[in-house]
Amino acid sequence: MQYRFITIEGNIGAGKTTLATKLAEHLQAKLILEGFADNPFLPKFYKEPDQYAFPLELFFMAERYKQLKELLSGQDLFSRHTVSDYLFVKSLLFAKMNLKEDEFSLYQKLFDIINPQLAQPDLLIYLHAPVSQLQQNIKKRNRAYEQQIPDTYLANVQDMYTQFIRQHPVRTLLVDTTKMDFLRSAEDFQTLLTALEVDYPIGITYL
Repeated sequence: MQYRFITIEGNIGAGKTTLATKLAEHLQAKLILEGFADNPFLPKFYKEPDQYAFPLELFFMAERYKQLKELLSGQDLFSRHTVSDYLFVKSLLFAKMNLKEDEFSLYQKLFDIINPQLAQPDLLIYLHAPVSQLQQNIKKRNRAYEQQIPDTYLANVQDMYTQFIRQHPVRTLLVDTTKMDFLRSAEDFQTLLTALEVDYPIGITYL
């Protein structure tokens, strides 16, 4: 497989971590998982988003940068496969959605300094799921602070990601999760593995 660095992305509850873990195990790859639970502002943000959005996004960006910088440094990236369950640019995407204009302006300046220092994935696997399915998954994993996320917020996140992958030169494999179940179907997972052997052009390819 030619893709050394693969990133799984998608909405809240789309199954990013589940697929990243399964794929990394199969490929015997280095696994990078986002430490969302370490963000002390996350539960506070869902209760009072206006007050806690800025420290929330700053904490996420700092932690993501530290994690990716450490794990993707040196030649190790090129000697083995790496699978992550987030794009660093999601920091900017969520900040644009959650922050006030003046806060986002400052945030973007910091992001523009940091982002060029990080390796970018060779392939993005984007998991697309309808909001109703996302809500079902969120309820199943039962994180208390996520249970009151409104449909409108999830829809906005969906639109944000869709706009990004359509407008930016990212090699993207888009998966409709209503038709593919990589966790429970060995056939679907094999379909994905076979798809990873293809040299895709820049842009969106539908699996």
